[in-house]
Amino acid sequence: MGLLAAAALTLILFLYIFWPERRSAPEAVKTRADYLRERRDVIYDNLRDLQFEYLAGKHPEPDYAQQRAHLEDEAAGVLAEMDLLEPTQTLR
Repeated sequence: MGLLAAAALTLILFLYIFWPERRSAPEAVKTRADYLRERRDVIYDNLRDLQFEYLAGKHPEPDYAQQRAHLEDEAAGVLAEMDLLEPTQTLR
């Protein structure tokens, strides 16, 4: 009797844990502006990490300069596209 109850409980728990959700929450749709904001933040983090690693002596000067220039160019492109999507409002 106890073995049957344990098997039933195990089956119920298994079904509860692994049964696919039928009413899962819909995923929020990301806009291009959201993507660009996230990308900008990642680039800034990478620049900060690169600066830290350079100061720690992990990168020689030429490699540091090349990687920094690449990240700055990428950041400039992202910021330019953000400006096109979200024009700044004029102050009164």
